[in-house]
Amino acid sequence: MASNTLSSPNSRWTTKQNKLFENALAIYDEETTDRWHKIAMFVGGTNEVEIKRRYEMLLEDIKDIESGKVPLPAYKRNAGCSRVNISNAEQRLRDLKLN
Repeated sequence: MASNTLSSPNSRWTTKQNKLFENALAIYDEETTDRWHKIAMFVGGTNEVEIKRRYEMLLEDIKDIESGKVPLPAYKRNAGCSRVNISNAEQRLRDLKLN
């Protein structure tokens, strides 16, 4: 099962920092010079080492989800819509994997 480290109540990161981290990953791609430093500055209250560690945990969580170690939740369907609703965070995770 996934470590759930990104949302663990024992984590020092706030919900706001997690959101900023996700947004910063989208803004500063792998080609960005000083990527980890820029992401750390964007998130605030952290440093490059913590950012890299957080990113590695995110990749592990994605791997666990994709390998089936973590069951996907049952998503609600909109009336009259055949598409499954997915959250913005899940879409960003998918986008990250594709890059």
